[in-house]
Parts: sequence; structure tokens; C-alpha cells
Amino acid sequence: MEELPEYAERVLEVAELIPPGRVMTYGDIAEWLEEGGPRQVGRVMALYGGGVPWWRVVRSDGALLPGHELSALAHYRSEGTPLREAARSADSHVPRLDMKRARWDGDEGAGDSAHI
Repeated sequence: MEELPEYAERVLEVAELIPPGRVMTYGDIAEWLEEGGPRQVGRVMALYGGGVPWWRVVRSDGALLPGHELSALAHYRSEGTPLREAARSADSHVPRLDMKRARWDGDEGAGDSAHI
């Protein structure tokens, strides 16, 4: 198996720390790592994120990942991730994440582990 770039390994390690039912944004992970930005984290997740709980790394607006909405929604529902039902006026009937309730700051539930 091809060795992952060091930054990618670090991003994936953070994704694995996110507890079930909670999410972090691409920008949250970049901030946690004190390196890169949302686009770099998104690129890592797109290329290497299939083996980690990718559905817990999300856009800051709470919209579900285009093309993966139904798969992500199944994970969110099974984990009890807070959702907001789609507005009747919305083009799609797919809910969004309730970011105020679902967002994880990396502290609660992480024990005493230091930042990666």
C-alpha cells in the first residue's frame, strides 16, 4: 500500500477522533492541526477519507456532501447526529446538519489526548 503524505495521515487521525453523532468542519480540522485550510482538508478527505468516518467531516453550512447525501444521512440517523429538516421551499428534501448541536470542538469526549 502506498504511504500517505504526513499531512493526510494527520487529517485522517483527527477524523477518527470525532465521536459518533458529532461533526467537525474542514476548517475546524485545519485549525486543530494548525496547518492547511479547508480546501486542503477537503482534498485529503476526497483522496484518502474512505477508510475513516468521512461523514463526520463536513461543510460549515451543514449541507450534506453532494453525491453522498443518502449514504451520509444513513450514518447520521444511525448515530443520532442532530439534523434540521429541509425547508419546504428547498430544492431538495434532504435535511442539513444542525451545526450548533452537532459540531464537536475536539475537547469533550476526547479524554486527555493532546492535539495531533
